[in-house]
Amino acid sequence: MKPLLILLSVFLLSAAINKIFRGNDELAFSGKMAMSVMLLFTASAHFAFNDGMAMMLPEFVPYKPQVVYLTGIIEIAAAIGLFIPAFSILTAWLLIAFFIIILPANVYAAIKHIDYQKATFKGSGLNYLWFRVPLQMLFIAWVYLSAIKNWH
Repeated sequence: MKPLLILLSVFLLSAAINKIFRGNDELAFSGKMAMSVMLLFTASAHFAFNDGMAMMLPEFVPYKPQVVYLTGIIEIAAAIGLFIPAFSILTAWLLIAFFIIILPANVYAAIKHIDYQKATFKGSGLNYLWFRVPLQMLFIAWVYLSAIKNWH
């Protein structure tokens, strides 16, 4: 829920600031800014809650803590890459692929009732997927519209 609130809040704030100071709401810029801030926020969880996030990975995945750190670094790189013109579209496509690739970890975590912040098996369970799966689809559409299609 926090990533969604950050995404929407930063988007609205950025669009309002652009409208006030530039006379244009700059939706594509505001969309990329919101996604970047959200990615930086979620990346921080990879470092702050590494043990719990490692629990989200199935047994067959080796080097779980390192994978979690790596995915956090990927999110930071994507947050930056969205604003580098030469890499923006490639970053957006890779970010869409990333969102698809990490969805099974969220499904696994829901099935196992993992609370990644507390590193326990007392999470909300399958009900979480009713929120998470549509949220993941929103993230994919958001990246596509703001960085590839360039919202107007």
